[in-house]
Amino acid sequence: MRLTRRSLLLGSLLLAAAPVAADPPPFNLAQWEADIRAFEEADRAHPPQPGGVLFAGSSSIRLWATLADDFPGIRVLNRGFGGSQIREVTAFVPRIVLPYKPSLIVFYCGTNDIASGSRTAAQAADDFQSFVRSVRTSLPETRIAFISAAPNPARWHLRAEMQELNRRVRDWSRTADRIDFIDVWPAMLGPGGEPKAGIYREDNLHMNAAGYAIWKQVVGDYLRDLKK
Repeated sequence: MRLTRRSLLLGSLLLAAAPVAADPPPFNLAQWEADIRAFEEADRAHPPQPGGVLFAGSSSIRLWATLADDFPGIRVLNRGFGGSQIREVTAFVPRIVLPYKPSLIVFYCGTNDIASGSRTAAQAADDFQSFVRSVRTSLPETRIAFISAAPNPARWHLRAEMQELNRRVRDWSRTADRIDFIDVWPAMLGPGGEPKAGIYREDNLHMNAAGYAIWKQVVGDYLRDLKK
């Protein structure tokens, strides 16, 4: 009994001395509040009709300024906010997704997650499934299309993780109900297998008009196929 008590005391001391792993920092959702409120103010001024095509995600969606012109005859709505990660977009689903009751969501997000080091490709793919579940709880019939991670010079060193994210979402989309995968990766590569020259802004991360022309073609092909 004496040995047992000593062992318990020693164990307690070791546990007390051991460093405690810190909890991961919570999302700072407040940083996006101005963006989300601006969307809500725009909705009050011009209420969107239900059943349209909602483009949601991070800066590559936010900066798609020609969206309405690129897809004439389709009621498109842009609700991208720059720098966001998938879990942050999911947190705002009740405010910038559900009110519109879209028939289709075209989603681009996940690359910031990997680039930040906060999520692996596997985790980002799981986060996308969580986004889908969040939407489908209220909108079970809404179709959701995931635009693949795009290759760019600034994050070319992360291409293996980006391609792994693409692979995981593509594989899941083949078995999931009303989940589609839009692959922009091949169309954005040059003859040497690296990101095409001349399709990015000076930061080598965000696309210029030539880059969005590629997305217009690939996403447009997808939208036309849906109508067949």
